[in-house]
Amino acid sequence: MKTRNLAGRIAPVRAPVGFTLIEVLLVIVIIMMLAAALVTFVLPQQAGAERNTTRLLLTQVQTSLDTYRMNVGHYPTEEEGGLGALLVRPQFENEQLSERWQGPYIKPGTKLLDAWGNQVVYELQDIARTGQTNGLPYRLFSMGPDGQANTEDDLVLETTADENLDSRSVLETTPR
Repeated sequence: MKTRNLAGRIAPVRAPVGFTLIEVLLVIVIIMMLAAALVTFVLPQQAGAERNTTRLLLTQVQTSLDTYRMNVGHYPTEEEGGLGALLVRPQFENEQLSERWQGPYIKPGTKLLDAWGNQVVYELQDIARTGQTNGLPYRLFSMGPDGQANTEDDLVLETTADENLDSRSVLETTPR
């Protein structure tokens, strides 16, 4: 269909351009449904990722502590700065110990914070007092999301001896 414009010329009639309100609302509802589905699947994964990241940090610190012990002959004490002795050479009373320090044992600039921003806790244990016979002479843990020590959400680095393993089967990928 053609109509005349003000100048008297014939011009085609244009169909209305744009979206109706129903179409716009339908697109918004679909986007909201996708966002809700994404949130329900991503948030649980984030909590698991935070725990895994903290577990990896604790393992890295444990490896650094073991390397320190192999070089110096003992784990760092509170007087030596605790975990700080892994980053900066402590003030040893014995000159030979100072020479044996081969650090830093952790990459410089590494923050010893868990995924929730809490400081990693390192406590040297008195084996004679606690009666601990296997495992580590220290306690290394994260206070978890709540930031409180000795609660259910703490991530504690555990190492226990497995009496069911022997030297022949420890490297096998499938248990007998």
